Amino acid sequence: MLGKLNHIAIAVPDIKAAAKQYKEIFGAKVSEVVEQPDHGVSTVFIDLGNTKIELLEELGEDSPISNFVAKNPKGGMHHICIEVEDINTAIEKLNEHEVAITGTGKPKIGAHGKPVVFLHPKDCNGTLIELEEV
Repeated sequence: MLGKLNHIAIAVPDIKAAAKQYKEIFGAKVSEVVEQPDHGVSTVFIDLGNTKIELLEELGEDSPISNFVAKNPKGGMHHICIEVEDINTAIEKLNEHEVAITGTGKPKIGAHGKPVVFLHPKDCNGTLIELEEV
């Protein structure tokens, strides 16, 4: 069911400063900041060739990463994203095995314009996992 690692997401308190560090110190290919109002975050993607790092910054008062940033004011790893061929087939299998999907349990369109779901950390060894359809 699982495909390749798409990205590792890091929540940061200052996305422009974090992006600048990856670009100027590490020499990475860094995207522009993109606001994702439907997700309550701003994002930057850092292309590593074989995968990406996604930087996340709170966008608005109701950002879903607000609690995480409050507990980790300097930032930290927020989630990993793994690709799947068919998100609906993945959801069916997860439901069969009682793996909790956050929110409504139905896919929504993610930052790459593709359907995504997030799996609750309590059922995934303490890690928030995003599944993204390829």
